[in-house]
Amino acid sequence: MTSTPLTSTPVSSKLGNFIWYELLTSDVDKAARFYGAVVGWKSEPSQMPGMDYRPWVIDGQMVGGLMAIPAQGAAEGMRPVWLGYVSVENVDRTIGDVLATGGTLVMPATDIPGVGRIAMIADPQGAALYVMTPNSAATSQVYAPGKPGHGGWHELHSSNWEAGLTFYGKLLGWGRSDALDMGPMGTYLLFNAGGEAIGGMMNNPHAPRPFWLYYFNVDDIMAAKHRVEAAGGTIVRDPHEVPGGSWILQAQDDQGAMFALIGPHKG
Repeated sequence: MTSTPLTSTPVSSKLGNFIWYELLTSDVDKAARFYGAVVGWKSEPSQMPGMDYRPWVIDGQMVGGLMAIPAQGAAEGMRPVWLGYVSVENVDRTIGDVLATGGTLVMPATDIPGVGRIAMIADPQGAALYVMTPNSAATSQVYAPGKPGHGGWHELHSSNWEAGLTFYGKLLGWGRSDALDMGPMGTYLLFNAGGEAIGGMMNNPHAPRPFWLYYFNVDDIMAAKHRVEAAGGTIVRDPHEVPGGSWILQAQDDQGAMFALIGPHKG
C-alpha cells in the first residue's frame, strides 16, 4: 500500500515523538462530518495543488490530516486506517536501521516540499507507521494529553510486544516506563520517548494483524460515546477507567477505521 501524505503545519524535530496523525479513508467528506461531530475537528480545504489533503483543525491549531485512500492502495484492498508520524533525525538512515532489525519498508522515502521527508515502515510483527524528518524545528502541538481534540495516547496492539519494544527502542530511542499486570490479558507495557510515558504496548491475539491505535482527547467520555453512536460509529470497547483516573473507549468510525478516545467521566 502506498500514499502521499502532505502537511503544511510546522512540526517538531524532537526525536522519537509523535508529531502528526493522519486518516486515510474511503469517503473524505463523510469522514470530515463524522469526526467533526465526534471530536470537534474542522476539516480545512486542501492547500495542496492537485491533491485533496485536508488538515484537521481545532481551536485554530492543526492536529492532523485527512485524505482519500490512494488508488493503488484501494486496488490492493486497503481499508480506512489511522496512521501516526514519528520524528527521526534522518529518514534514509532510519530505513536502513528498520531493515537491519527485521522491519519492512512499506512506502519508500518521499520528499514533501516545504514539509520534510517521510517513509512508511512496519515493525517485525507488521504494525505500520510513518517516520519523518521535518524541515522545521518548530514544536508540534498535536500530542497534548488532556487537551480536547489533540492526541492523548498511542497504543501498539502486537503479537509480541517484547520484540516490539526492542525494535522501537533501537530505532526511535523509546524506553520502558512501567509494566502493568492485566491478568489473563497479559502485560501492558508503558513506553516513553525520554520523559513521561506517551503510550503502551500489549499483545492482542484477537486483532487480525498488529496495528497502532491512536487515542484523542475529549472533554467527557460518556458524551463522546453518544456522539460516536449518533454519528454512525461502532463502540468496540465500552468506556472504562484506566490507571491514573482517565476513561477510555475504543471504536470504529462509520467507514471502519479504528480509533480511541480518552477523557474524564463527568457522570
